Amino acid sequence: MNMKFEMDKDFRGNAYIIRDEEVLLDYCGGFADLANGIPNTPETRFACASMSKTFVAVGILQLIEAGKLGYEDTLGKILDFDLKGIDPEVTVKQLLDHTSGVPDYFDESVMDDYEALWTDYPNYRIRHNKDMLPLFIDKPMMYKRGERFQYNNSGYVLLGLILEKVTGMDFDGYLKQNVFDKCDMRSTGYFSFDRLPSKCANSYIYCPETDDYRTNIYSVGAKGTGDGGAFVTVGDLVKLWKGLIGQRLLSEETVTRMFSKQSGDGKDPEEGYYGFGIWIIDNPQGRDYVYMQGSDDGVSAISEYNPDNGMISVLLSNFGDNVWARMRKIREELY
Repeated sequence: MNMKFEMDKDFRGNAYIIRDEEVLLDYCGGFADLANGIPNTPETRFACASMSKTFVAVGILQLIEAGKLGYEDTLGKILDFDLKGIDPEVTVKQLLDHTSGVPDYFDESVMDDYEALWTDYPNYRIRHNKDMLPLFIDKPMMYKRGERFQYNNSGYVLLGLILEKVTGMDFDGYLKQNVFDKCDMRSTGYFSFDRLPSKCANSYIYCPETDDYRTNIYSVGAKGTGDGGAFVTVGDLVKLWKGLIGQRLLSEETVTRMFSKQSGDGKDPEEGYYGFGIWIIDNPQGRDYVYMQGSDDGVSAISEYNPDNGMISVLLSNFGDNVWARMRKIREELY
């Protein structure tokens, strides 16, 4: 049976699908550097936005397994700065599964212009998790902790701060040593826009008034934080899935919990539910599909694991192309 998948040639980014060791798709399209005509290659590093929440969740779960942190440990117990209006009884688990109610600096249910954040607070100031605090620390709780699921970016900034408090390391340094290096993810990291290493793609925003493109360097923080902003390759994301599935990063019990429905109501069948740093699509005919995703100005990313057939799919675009529609097509044709 031919399981190969054809990617439409107008997709600007990289796509990779593997089933066990069989490669079903290995696609590169578009330009890493549009002005200089440098194409994307399999080694291109793409910004992946909130997809990197998964990395932070793995780091937190490692600390829990090591006994250095607990699911029910609270913000007030762990962090030593003034939380102001944030409930100090919010737990690590509630941060992981987006039920904390902490004030979200970018509430995606009411905001759609990420660039607007930097009107009064320049994005070049964002280089550490603590640099994000002025964007939300003075706001009130959105709802009582544990009351409901609501996707929350600030919650993962706080998890990044917890990683740093517990380990005494910068969160990205911890993740490099304990997640990326363990999976041989040599191209993945959190890089400053003014110090990007080789093979990092620019991310492009279309400008309808001039019918051309600009980069997103003024649209996102200068360096990624706990809520997002890592650079990845398609190959490294496959290695991450294999590291999780193969229990090289976490125990089987913890991975099972990470991949299990912790919150959400599944009303949107495509978005599904939430585990710990992982989205989950209900599969009544078998085991649930699990995926990570991210979106920023000029950035779109999704990667999914189907435990029923062993498929891992990765789609990364540096032009904000619709990776979700293409993922639906993959499910229709290959699942």
